[in-house]
Amino acid sequence: MAKFDFLKNRYAKVGFWGTLVAALCCFSPILIWIFIALGLAAYTAYIDFVVLPILFVFLAILGYGYMQYQKRRITNN
Repeated sequence: MAKFDFLKNRYAKVGFWGTLVAALCCFSPILIWIFIALGLAAYTAYIDFVVLPILFVFLAILGYGYMQYQKRRITNN
């Protein structure tokens, strides 16, 4: 079995990539640079109010996908 075999599950895949993008936007200045380039620098103070809940939602989706993978793996054996 592959190490990341659970990423074949659709929920786990969406959760993984969504978490990755949200973490990059949250923990690095990528999103701030984009806002400045678009002329929306005044809204940079409010980014964490949006990005952190999105990060937690995608983490929950990833957890749900992993639980589905574990349940399917147990019932198939």
